[in-house]
Amino acid sequence: MGSDIRFNDTLKLSRDRGFPKELTLEAHVQDPNSSFDKIKGKQFPFTRTGNRLFHIPPTRVFLVEEIDGKWLYWGHAMIKEQTIREGTTSGLYEPEYQRLATINEAPRGKSYFERK
Repeated sequence: MGSDIRFNDTLKLSRDRGFPKELTLEAHVQDPNSSFDKIKGKQFPFTRTGNRLFHIPPTRVFLVEEIDGKWLYWGHAMIKEQTIREGTTSGLYEPEYQRLATINEAPRGKSYFERK
C-alpha cells in the first residue's frame, strides 16, 4: 500500500507540455506589457506526469518554463480545476524581477540564468 502524491505550488512546463507558445523571453524583455496582453484571459491546457495535486482550486501557483532542464520563472498562473486540465495565467513578472526570481527561487543548478 501507499501512494505517491505531491502537492505543488509551482507549475513547471516545457513548451511541448503546454507552456504558452505566445510567451518568449526575447519579446518579454523588449516589452513586458505586450507579453501579458498576448495571454490575458486565455486558458491553456497542459499535461504533467505523476500524481500532482494543487491546493483546492482556484489557486495561484508559480508559472515556470522549463528550457533544457533549466527553470525560468514567469509569474503566476491560476489553477482552475483540480484535475489539472485547465489553467489561465493571471500575471507576469517584470523582466528584471523575473531574472532575480529565477536566480533566487530555482533549485540549485536549475536556474535558466545560472550564476557564474
